[in-house]
Amino acid sequence: MRFVTPYRGRFYLLIFLTLSLGILSPLRPLLVQWTLDGDVAEGDYKGMVWMMVVLLILLVLQSVVQYAHTYISGWMGQQVIRDIRTKLYQHLVNLRLRFFDKTPIGRLVTRTISDVETLSDVFSEGLAAMISDLLQLIFILALMFYTDWRMSLLSMSTIPLLLISTYIFKEKIKVAFNDVRNAVANLNTFVQEHITGMNIVQIFGSEKREFEKFTAINEEHKQANLRSVLYYSVYFPVAEIIAAAGIGLLVWYGAKGIIHYEDTGITIGKLIAFIMYINMFFRPIRMIADRYNTLQMGIVSSSRILNLLDNTEHVQQQGTLKPAHIRGDVDFQNVWFAYNEEEYVLKDVNLHIRQGETAALVGATGAGKSSIINLLNRFYEINKGSIKVDGIDIHEYELGTLRRNIGVVLQDVFLFSDTIMNNITLGNPDVTEEMVWHAADLVGARKFIERLPGGLSYNVMERGSTLSVGQRQLISFIRAMVYDPRILVLDEATSSVDSETEEMIQTAIGKMMQGRTAIVIAHRLSTIQKADKIIVLDHGQVKEIGTHDDLLLKEGFYAQLHKMQYKEFVG
Repeated sequence: MRFVTPYRGRFYLLIFLTLSLGILSPLRPLLVQWTLDGDVAEGDYKGMVWMMVVLLILLVLQSVVQYAHTYISGWMGQQVIRDIRTKLYQHLVNLRLRFFDKTPIGRLVTRTISDVETLSDVFSEGLAAMISDLLQLIFILALMFYTDWRMSLLSMSTIPLLLISTYIFKEKIKVAFNDVRNAVANLNTFVQEHITGMNIVQIFGSEKREFEKFTAINEEHKQANLRSVLYYSVYFPVAEIIAAAGIGLLVWYGAKGIIHYEDTGITIGKLIAFIMYINMFFRPIRMIADRYNTLQMGIVSSSRILNLLDNTEHVQQQGTLKPAHIRGDVDFQNVWFAYNEEEYVLKDVNLHIRQGETAALVGATGAGKSSIINLLNRFYEINKGSIKVDGIDIHEYELGTLRRNIGVVLQDVFLFSDTIMNNITLGNPDVTEEMVWHAADLVGARKFIERLPGGLSYNVMERGSTLSVGQRQLISFIRAMVYDPRILVLDEATSSVDSETEEMIQTAIGKMMQGRTAIVIAHRLSTIQKADKIIVLDHGQVKEIGTHDDLLLKEGFYAQLHKMQYKEFVG
């Protein structure tokens, strides 16, 4: 209802149309009864013609109201669904990376696409139509009892059977639809993960095994759908039999009543009207059962969506500080951090990187190097301690300002299926083509971009599949440098490129670091020997800090790492 509020005018109109539909439909049997018992019985041809005209006008009016009701409910549904999907995506992009670490992407795709689409059915054909059917039932009952209470009671005698069967059907189909939604989520997750990791599947020759897994999940999806089909195939024939039994009883009683008209007062008009009433009465009940299932699916989907929207693992953006310039001093003070409770990957980390200084983070895999970068960018929140930039806690900065001043180049470069220009600017209209070419010149990437068909307009396809590893890395450099960041982070930035490209990138890095604070993560110690400061990490703790030469003289952790790599190099 919160999402309906912006369209309250259309919503009130929809309520009015719903009430109108509930009243207009049951009027037809009443007019037919008056015609048969009045004009036809008395031989009034002119009166009968006039009544037919009235019926025709009523049908036209009902059709117009039905059209408006269907269109407006559908229009509202699409507006609300658009707003929900927008809100959901906006919520998703602001969630912490911790949430995405433990949530399968396929499930999030299901929430954003399939579950929201299910809600669309609720708005367009579920809720409003269901209310209209309920109002129609109430009005039909009122007219039936007004016409003849005895025939009404007889007509209602089969209703308990229909209600019982409808309740059983409702409960069974609710479980079935929940199974269907889970099966769809499992399918989406499996397909998304395995298409993304298809190279791994093929490298290890697991095509057959993965196909068998997919077949099993697909079978679960089929069985879940078949259960819902089974319940439908049983319920609707049962409902038809119960409705037919009600009409049969009514015809038997009404025919006997017509024969003994003096005692019962039953006329042919009454009998025909009641047959029409019964058909009109049972149809909404059957439709309500069907629409109730749409509503149930909507409830299941909305529960999933609301659970996601209620997730509070989003990045707190309480900071408001937007300085015109950031110098680039970085200070970690007694920082403790754990991805999981109490399993700390950083333990009481203290380090200070001055403006314009190049600091290298080294250590074995799992030492906590990448965690430091993640915390500086506020991708994750620290458990204890503080991180400051220019002496100000990073939480006091406006998040966008903080991240724009930290240029990050990762080892695993992700490119969208889009042009090189859009992959660099990410759709930011403030970044001009001139700025992009300037950054490309800085990293030495202009020549290879100009050689591509269309230059900056060249589509790199999904994950940059049409480019080499080195070319993708160069684009990530341009993406980082186009905002002229004060702090530059290079996370294994050259470990995946060939020697020739690495040499070009190292030259570019030298230019990029000028006047900037640089934090470099590298397994190859040869690439960081000229760093102003080398920070050695081991199991989340800072073990040593110093220059390359100083640390070698200490013969500690760094010297040991250096010897190990030198042996590998010699070998």
